[in-house]
Amino acid sequence: MLRVQNLHLLSHELLSEFERSQTEEQRQVNKMFLQDFCNSDYIISPIDKHETQLISVLNLLSISLRLVESWEFPSRSLPVGSRNLISPKLTELKTGIQLLMKANQDAAEMFADGSPLPLAPTGNYYQSSSMRRTYELLSCFKKDMHKVETYLSVVKCRLFPETNCTS
Repeated sequence: MLRVQNLHLLSHELLSEFERSQTEEQRQVNKMFLQDFCNSDYIISPIDKHETQLISVLNLLSISLRLVESWEFPSRSLPVGSRNLISPKLTELKTGIQLLMKANQDAAEMFADGSPLPLAPTGNYYQSSSMRRTYELLSCFKKDMHKVETYLSVVKCRLFPETNCTS
């Protein structure tokens, strides 16, 4: 949980820092032309709190893993300072999620073949180095890390009911 909370906080800080480095006009233009599409939108995930509560622990872990994996390549397109902060944390988070999946008995059966989860090709979406593209990347990264944090919070509550989580 701490890993994903750190990444979510980092994503928020990086986006805020990026916005502060721009003029008000640039910020408005970025928000106006912000795409409604993120690279990870192809990953089927719950649409609300109720649906999240209905999904199994293993499926929430699987969705979280796919979201994290979807950022392994695109995070390399971020400015160097951001990239150096994010990449190692993504790797740690991915490892943690994989360990949780292995600890779940059902996971051993579902992922017995050891094949990695398929990821959609990123195409040219992340190859532009424009300010707007950086803004889009950071916005999408923040959104995805929020999702992962939410899913892992639900997993934690289910696996460790003594944490007294409330729905």
